[in-house]
Amino acid sequence: MSTIFNISDKIKLRNQGPLLLNVYDGATAAYSLRQLDFSYSGSAVRVRRASDNAEQDIAFRNNELDTATLETFASGTDAFVTTWYDQSGNNYNATQTTAAYQPQIVSSGTTILDNGKPSLAGVYRDTIISTTFTLSTSNSFFSVNSETGSPFGSYHNIFSFGTLQTYSTGTNYQLFQGSAYDTGLSFDTQAVISEITNSGTLEFFKNGTSGGTISATFGTQDLKIMGFSGGQALNGKMQELVIYDVNQSSNRTGIEANINDFYSIY
Repeated sequence: MSTIFNISDKIKLRNQGPLLLNVYDGATAAYSLRQLDFSYSGSAVRVRRASDNAEQDIAFRNNELDTATLETFASGTDAFVTTWYDQSGNNYNATQTTAAYQPQIVSSGTTILDNGKPSLAGVYRDTIISTTFTLSTSNSFFSVNSETGSPFGSYHNIFSFGTLQTYSTGTNYQLFQGSAYDTGLSFDTQAVISEITNSGTLEFFKNGTSGGTISATFGTQDLKIMGFSGGQALNGKMQELVIYDVNQSSNRTGIEANINDFYSIY
């Protein structure tokens, strides 16, 4: 856990609170519509506007998505995400080049929100943005997502890593890798989802409440955000996904608290 900050960072900490990756560093990949690291100077997303298919990077302003610039660029039309930039420094940017499959971020000139914060929204049964990297048998996933309607196809796939899927049929969160496991935790409103894997045993949490464990295997795999394949996409909203290639069980509650402090979920 990182605790070293320069003077500028300390001023930001005092005024706006700690950013997640400055407290819990070492993420393998980190996607969010809020800034996660003071040292990150890149953009949050690259977007395409529907009126003419022009594209533009959208950065952060005061550690949050610059929605003023986003809405000016959208110019009263819809806008969709072509790239969700990785803030970890590892350059695992998640992309979608097919226009019909890109998640939406602006509707008729207005930024899409979930609980007052900018959000990506699933709009089509094959919505997926993806990248590829390697995870060991001990790792951690933290996401913020919600359901807004019936699944696109058979399942709401929130994200998947290889054959490990985190999804819902519209009622409860479920995990799948070879066989389905129902966590018994409801899938509906905005939630902080944590998955902590220790030597191949994965434990699932919703808003800090455990939904049980399954066995899971990892390696070099495709990460797919807001979908899996064949019409199994999230009909809902996604705001953040942070992945560590280490077991973060000792930091889980702190990471969840940092996320919840920003999104005010529970």
